[in-house]
Amino acid sequence: MNIPIEIIQRLKDKTILITGGAGFIGSNLAEALLKIGASVIVLDNLETGLQSNVDRLSQYENCRFVNGDICNPEDYRHLLKDVDAISNQAALGSVPRSIEFPFKNHHVNATGFLTILHEAQLANVKRFVYASSSSVYGDSITSPKQEGQEGALLSPYAATKRLNEEYAQVYHQLYGMETVGLRYFNVFGPYQDPNGVYAAAIPKFLDKMLRGEEIVIHGDGEQSRDFTYVNNAIYANLLSLASEDKEALGQAYNVACGRSLTLNDLIQSMQDELKGLGVTTKSTITYGPPRKGDIKDSLASTAKMEQYLNYKPLYTFEEGINEYLRHVLQCK
Repeated sequence: MNIPIEIIQRLKDKTILITGGAGFIGSNLAEALLKIGASVIVLDNLETGLQSNVDRLSQYENCRFVNGDICNPEDYRHLLKDVDAISNQAALGSVPRSIEFPFKNHHVNATGFLTILHEAQLANVKRFVYASSSSVYGDSITSPKQEGQEGALLSPYAATKRLNEEYAQVYHQLYGMETVGLRYFNVFGPYQDPNGVYAAAIPKFLDKMLRGEEIVIHGDGEQSRDFTYVNNAIYANLLSLASEDKEALGQAYNVACGRSLTLNDLIQSMQDELKGLGVTTKSTITYGPPRKGDIKDSLASTAKMEQYLNYKPLYTFEEGINEYLRHVLQCK
């Protein structure tokens, strides 16, 4: 990943607290920061984060792991005096899980978010970057999705992410906190867990392909998504942590590639890429009923983030899926 030198210079001597740093995006972000010379404190209760990610990061001398929960300020309050910025990646992901467990979803994703946001304000940690979600667009039929044109929410998960954005805006207005929200669009890449009922589509599909097992699609497979390679999301985080443009703060941005594929096209593309890497899959596809809360089509405009934060995707979908597949095959 080619990171502009000015971004490296602004972050290399900083101490960044990453909540959810043992998770998929959090651990990739932690590693990127460590590689450019920043110090990182990883806060994770390992409910959905992985010990293997903690172990991977332990090779870096400037990384510290704290087993803690964003809902419990006693776990991390003492850390904040030494922190230059916070990247809040901690959350209970998955729309279906939020429908099944709405109170737990709210406790972690809303109460937990407000708790660490408030603790950051009390400790005078100004820069607070946080993970939002494309789910905040709800039933909006606008395409591509543009900030400020959101629809009615379709799940408790989406409701908490919209609430996060509102709280961040309030704390920006009240206390001058330098908040930046990142609306991730279907991020995929290395160290994404394929296991569990709530696993994301790409790692789950890939795992089934490599095992020759049945792939189950909810719906007819013609629903589309803006699949975004994780290094694009990491780049967006680095830009947000390093930005010196005051107008960029107190806002939320789409983080995506700006191109969508149907699930059917996604599976075909993955099979073609695997074949090019010498792997032939024998998985069959089964179609089931659509899932509640799912958005039919999702395509993002990244124009706002390009305007305020100079963001452009570093990887196309094809480049990202090829790198991801190579990584998984090498780890087998």
